[in-house]
Amino acid sequence: MGEAMSDTEVLIVGAGPTGLALALWLARRGIRIRIVDKIATPGTTSRALAVHARTLELYRQLGLDESVVEGGLAVSAVNLWIKGRRVAHLDFGAFGKDTSRYSHIIMFPQDAHERLLIARLAAAGVTIERPVELTGFDDRGDGIAARLRHADGRDETCAASFLAGCDGARSTVRDVLKTGFPGSTYAHVFYVADANATGPIMNRELHVAIDEGDFIAAFPMKADRRVRLIGVVKTDENDPKLSWEDVGRVVITGLGVDVQQINWFSTYRVHHRVVSQFRVSRAFLCGDAAHIHSPVGGQGMNTGIGDGFNLAWKLAAVIRSRADQRLLDTYEPERIAFARRLVATTDRVFELVTSNGALATFVRLHVVPKVAPQLARLDAVRRFMFRTISQTSIQYRASALSSGAAGRIAGGDRLPWLPLDDRGGDNYEPLSSLDWQVHVYGDAPDPITALCRSRGLPLHTFAWRDAMDQSGFARNASYLVRPDGYVGLAADGAAEKLAGYLDQWSIRSAV
Repeated sequence: MGEAMSDTEVLIVGAGPTGLALALWLARRGIRIRIVDKIATPGTTSRALAVHARTLELYRQLGLDESVVEGGLAVSAVNLWIKGRRVAHLDFGAFGKDTSRYSHIIMFPQDAHERLLIARLAAAGVTIERPVELTGFDDRGDGIAARLRHADGRDETCAASFLAGCDGARSTVRDVLKTGFPGSTYAHVFYVADANATGPIMNRELHVAIDEGDFIAAFPMKADRRVRLIGVVKTDENDPKLSWEDVGRVVITGLGVDVQQINWFSTYRVHHRVVSQFRVSRAFLCGDAAHIHSPVGGQGMNTGIGDGFNLAWKLAAVIRSRADQRLLDTYEPERIAFARRLVATTDRVFELVTSNGALATFVRLHVVPKVAPQLARLDAVRRFMFRTISQTSIQYRASALSSGAAGRIAGGDRLPWLPLDDRGGDNYEPLSSLDWQVHVYGDAPDPITALCRSRGLPLHTFAWRDAMDQSGFARNASYLVRPDGYVGLAADGAAEKLAGYLDQWSIRSAV
């Protein structure tokens, strides 16, 4: 065994988007990290495409958002086809403009996504160690002793304060923790095909088509005539010899799609599972290591990145003694609740789309075509769809870290986004500090100003305007905003409440 390394504060296992996002935030906060992956090189193909508004908001805090938007394709509408006839067109982008700076889904393939994150980590002085495999670890109470195996067969023991398992659905970290992975596997075998094609659906919008016992989802890509197709292969076996020739043509032909070239093709099984624990002492699970579900809504990668950011700021605060250790106890309840809800929701939708049962088929082919057009015309439905798919509706009101209410905003809510001028200024600009801060919309009471000054806590005041009331803010109230852009405490101008919250969690600003 090699000698233990004692200068690692967080060991991250797995260099997919979840692990990379976690690493980037920690590196930005000056945390000493190592990130390892047993795969020798980053992937060149991927199923994950969609980057949603909430992820872009978090990326903006790290200066990543513009690169993702420029590198991807903005999509703001989805079309539903039943038996070759378009029955609904939902333009949800227009209804995101009041909710987020990002009112589109950005189609940005995972392989390109990973290359961007790896480059930013390299600029921060962090190199991914490949191929390096975690073979096991021990939690020694005051730290983790992880056993790593290098490509040349050399074994090393890495001593770290904390371990983050971002190592995917076949997670070694999860196996060692014995958290279980309850759930099941869908009966169908699914395919993903990266193709060049022409036809009426090649209009840079998202299309979902359903027939008697088949479906296809078509995701547009930035390159001309490029599309990502997902559907069902008519077989019970995930045979690696399966190819595009084994895919049924009924739905594709009904859409008038002419597939001219298959760039790559793969098949896979879809699972829906959530671990029983996201944390065991000093070890944490994130992303696919903690939850996997159907591809409905393109939620998987975004949810994993959300896990990474939620954990990152809490680890950074505790490691630097800027918050009580109890802060780490809030990671699991905040993220596991959303994961369970997401799995349940996507499971119901996926079963409706893919089930061969008589009732599901009747609903799919006869009820949906009548109901969907009516729903798609309702503003409330479009607004709900955007908030759900974009993940801007995620809230942590039940968290121990959430307290109080002012206006329509409660502790645990995502800070409502508010444009402030015609030049792109908004109330999210200060979040790039990656630190706790107080927002006051109107005038900050003198006791709040004095408390923030004495605690070194950044205070941002925004001149009152009517749009603030419409967004739910209470005039002159205090909103203590967490490093990840969620409200920790919402209260009136009384400094005692703010001081009590800061003392309860031993919060100290990094400023």
